[in-house]
Amino acid sequence: MIHLDTSFVIDLMREQARQRPGRATAFLEAHAGDQLGASVFAICELEAGAARASRPDRERARLRTVVQTLSIAYPDERFAPIYGDLLRRVHASGHSVSVMDLLIATSTLADDAELVTAKQKHFAQIPDLRLLPYS
Repeated sequence: MIHLDTSFVIDLMREQARQRPGRATAFLEAHAGDQLGASVFAICELEAGAARASRPDRERARLRTVVQTLSIAYPDERFAPIYGDLLRRVHASGHSVSVMDLLIATSTLADDAELVTAKQKHFAQIPDLRLLPYS
């Protein structure tokens, strides 16, 4: 399984709006047979962005078109222990990670998935997280 980070979905939606395929579209085509998902936390970030758009209803509709094709990962009983351990390990290494990025990473790890993101440096300090570029 591959989890899509917020940055990837934003790039994909921009490509669709411009009607000009780019690197996000190319990544999807290259991974057409893979199961794609996203953390509910990535979806929350996307919904917040849509709510702040100049035309929020239109942006929400565009977002829902993309989201309906994904498997959404919600926290379950595995989530809290993974999150706690990741936070401990990140802090022990002397680094910091934003709460939302750590939540997205936790969902990805709970699903034993890889994370595709344009913001690799945001996730680079998270132990055991497998990152996929899409350039």
